[in-house]
Amino acid sequence: MSELASRAPVGTRHVEATLTNGLRVVCVPRPSAEQAVMALYIRVGSRFETPENNGISHFLEHMLFRGTPSFETSHQQALAFERLGGMLYASTQVDHGLMSVNFPPESLEPMLAIFAEAALAPRLSAIEVERGIVREEILEDLDDEGRDIDADNRVRTLMYGSHPLGMTITGSIEQLDRFDEDKLRAHHARHYTAENCVLSFAGNLDPDACIRLAERHFGSMPRGERVTTTAPPFDQQKARIEHVHNLSSQTDLRIAFRSVGEHDVREPAVSALLRVLDDGMSTRLYGRICNEKGLAYDVSALNEAYEDDGIFDIAAEVQHARAAEVSREILDILVDLAAHGPTDEELDKVKARHGWEVRAMHDDSDALAGYYGLSRLAALAPTPVERHQQILAVTREQVREAAQHIFRPERLSMVAVGSLSLGQQKAVEKALKRLG
Repeated sequence: MSELASRAPVGTRHVEATLTNGLRVVCVPRPSAEQAVMALYIRVGSRFETPENNGISHFLEHMLFRGTPSFETSHQQALAFERLGGMLYASTQVDHGLMSVNFPPESLEPMLAIFAEAALAPRLSAIEVERGIVREEILEDLDDEGRDIDADNRVRTLMYGSHPLGMTITGSIEQLDRFDEDKLRAHHARHYTAENCVLSFAGNLDPDACIRLAERHFGSMPRGERVTTTAPPFDQQKARIEHVHNLSSQTDLRIAFRSVGEHDVREPAVSALLRVLDDGMSTRLYGRICNEKGLAYDVSALNEAYEDDGIFDIAAEVQHARAAEVSREILDILVDLAAHGPTDEELDKVKARHGWEVRAMHDDSDALAGYYGLSRLAALAPTPVERHQQILAVTREQVREAAQHIFRPERLSMVAVGSLSLGQQKAVEKALKRLG
């Protein structure tokens, strides 16, 4: 390893505890930090839904802002957080949800009290008002005919079909209209439990105080049962492609592959593969598509690893006439990596940049709370340093084998959303033959 990647990140001290109800709590004290963070990671999301209730996790997340027993309205609730120096944040992903708040350390006790109340006892008031807001969010992905034109949504449905991994996070307007208070409370009771949550803290905080206060305010959280999932079937035999006509100035491309799960032994190599393709302007995708060829303003890659499967996709928005050429160039890059793997220089840079990110995490309470919370929820590498050791152990041959495993026709699903002529569509489909 070159001097570039030789400096190892220093580990962070952290303290863990399990409350009497089974809730896992982790605290990463950072005495030099001016900002503290508390975050609740929840095993919830579209992955755990059905066609009948798809979107309910996302809608419930919105309803967490609609008051608590102590705060009758969303305004009163927001004001309470803001008076203590923070602002409640929440999001819903495919396989987990997040509630978090950044705050000055001296606000720990009162902030944790109202944070716990929002998580454990949402008032669920003004459902129709919030339903209207979520409806507007769903409409952002639809065209005038009500078709979903979001390329990310389309490629996941093409890839996974009716399996929950193929469903959208927001669900449909028809599904949204069926959610009432009873359904929301039942969903909350199933997922917002100690067996399905992790509470994490980071910043200039006393771990003993965090754990003591967590017991006081989250001790009433029901233990519950860990929600389970069903692995998606793999019955694809050849590449799948979908053209979605949409009047726009550019075509939105998604070239996506079934990848590996987060516990697969190949996952660290897949993570390194992603960074070889897209981790700055000097990496392969941006270097060829944008810098060298000038074919697009931007191109990006993403690997989403779930507990039993994953998606590795490349995204680009391009002129309609360039869709086939960009597709060919992207696939040529992937084929080359599957045949030859990365260079020593590329892999060395991957490892160095990952190490620098781990070191930078020491200055970021948000990142620390996020890493430790999500790693406990999903049973990943316990510390950032241990994750870095996984990346350091990756070899060129392992990256090449990962590329060979993933970049295959029977793993490919491709979506093109735009105004492509029939000839342009056929040219895009012909580009897929680059994979063999």
